[in-house]
Amino acid sequence: MDIKDIQNLIKFVSKAEVSEVKYKTKDFEITIKTPLGGSETNYMTSPAVYHTAPQQAQAPAPAASAPAASSPEVKAEDDSKFVTIKSPMIGTFYRKPAPDKDLFVNVGDEISEGKVVCVIEAMKLFNQIESEISGKIVKVLVDDATPVEYDQPLFLVDPS
Repeated sequence: MDIKDIQNLIKFVSKAEVSEVKYKTKDFEITIKTPLGGSETNYMTSPAVYHTAPQQAQAPAPAASAPAASSPEVKAEDDSKFVTIKSPMIGTFYRKPAPDKDLFVNVGDEISEGKVVCVIEAMKLFNQIESEISGKIVKVLVDDATPVEYDQPLFLVDPS
């Protein structure tokens, strides 16, 4: 079983909404557990609390300035020409291959189809996420070392 098969199995399990799946062959065995099980739910709740705190800290700033409210509307119109690279799985998003290494991509970098743009760790496996399009990175939508969901937008790419 190769990494693509494992990724597809993880996608299938996440969509099937089951708590645990075991797959075993003569040469290979894998167990996939999702937050639907009792003990994993408590574990998955903790990162959500940490993720919520920064949003609350940032909320007063836009409310205090009226011009900030109109600028996201302008950006929303511009975002329509961009292509989104989305997470193919649930896991933890990393912008670097290792803590002491450089980032895979930065805003403004030109990428080509097949270039590794990030890593998502799922069940102690580090899965390299490759771009399916060529273009220029316009925006990174996820902070490093944060949990991501299946189909969550990770990057905005200008394909022109």
